[in-house]
Amino acid sequence: MYADGILLTTRTKQSLLDKFQKLKEISAQYGLIVNGEKTKYLKCLRKNYRPEELQIDSMYLEQIQSYKCLGSTINSDNSIEEEIQYRVTLGNKAYCANQFNFESRLVSKKSKLKLYWSIIRPIVTYACEVWVLKGTVKNKLMYLKGKC
Repeated sequence: MYADGILLTTRTKQSLLDKFQKLKEISAQYGLIVNGEKTKYLKCLRKNYRPEELQIDSMYLEQIQSYKCLGSTINSDNSIEEEIQYRVTLGNKAYCANQFNFESRLVSKKSKLKLYWSIIRPIVTYACEVWVLKGTVKNKLMYLKGKC
């Protein structure tokens, strides 16, 4: 049986090697094997770097540029702009799916607001508590807020 979908976060390469070794040992106690082909790692740095493979024992771990975890995208340059753009796109899709209700004169303004606050707003703001926003991103979001 293979262990799948494990996320390790560390600050140093040595710490990553130690944690991965411990993961393999604990997995073996339960009869699990870490799949080297599916295991990848993400390195977050402020500067650009070239991707490299990391070798642990006989496994080669591929370096990736972004990772989707619990519905949010984590990328190597620690930028949240891509995630925000994705969320806004999902909000637009939700609006288009409910466009008939929003444009209908038969639906009251109160009902439209309930629809917005219960469907569209949660889609756009999912996991926004952990967003670290730059000034330019704040301005874009304020612009979107003003358009609504």
